[in-house]
Amino acid sequence: MKKIIHKASERGFADHGWLKAAHSFSFGSYYNPAKSHFGLLRVLNDDIIAGGMGFGTHGHDNMEIVTIPLQGALAHKDSLGSEGTIEYGEVQAMSAGSGIQHSEFNGLATGDTNILQIWVFPKERNITPRYDQKRFDPEKGKNQLQVLVSPETSDDSMWINQDAYFSLGDFDTGRELTYSIKKPGNGAYIFIIEGEVELDGEKLERRDAIGILDTESVALKVINEAKILVIEVPME
Repeated sequence: MKKIIHKASERGFADHGWLKAAHSFSFGSYYNPAKSHFGLLRVLNDDIIAGGMGFGTHGHDNMEIVTIPLQGALAHKDSLGSEGTIEYGEVQAMSAGSGIQHSEFNGLATGDTNILQIWVFPKERNITPRYDQKRFDPEKGKNQLQVLVSPETSDDSMWINQDAYFSLGDFDTGRELTYSIKKPGNGAYIFIIEGEVELDGEKLERRDAIGILDTESVALKVINEAKILVIEVPME
């Protein structure tokens, strides 16, 4: 098993006043050639958006974009005619495909909204753009990983145009879990949203991450009540 550790303090940070962002991978003015991607995972941004502020209309193409609110609400509007707000407990998945225009704003007039926005390179290029959002039952993510996004169409997850799986769970102190790689050859990027865990002797704290590859499964022990996101992606 090969491990790549990304400490929270080593992320790229940007303060635009209305936006405070932490970049796990090279993004915008932050460039680190050693952190350009993990397999086909290209972006993991931890954004705090001030009340009433946000990203004006802009375009994307050929990228799978998943947004997970951690606090507050995010208002979304796009060129497909989709318009709405996602809050904590909901997840948004978008295939930019051949091209899409959208805007994203803090849905609260006052108070911060904190989101994780994650980009994954697509399996097929120039597909018809699509947008989806869904609320997930928190009980199904209690002391177990709940699949949010996957290439499957038969489960309760949202579809993604890639052999990638996003799983999220809230775990009590002392719990142990094993994540099994779903597709041979994939790697897993494990992001500790909150809490503290131990993995193969490595201690991971709030906003730390570890990339795991060349293994079929990985075991974690929860040292302090934790919210854990696992992003499984092809490595090439």
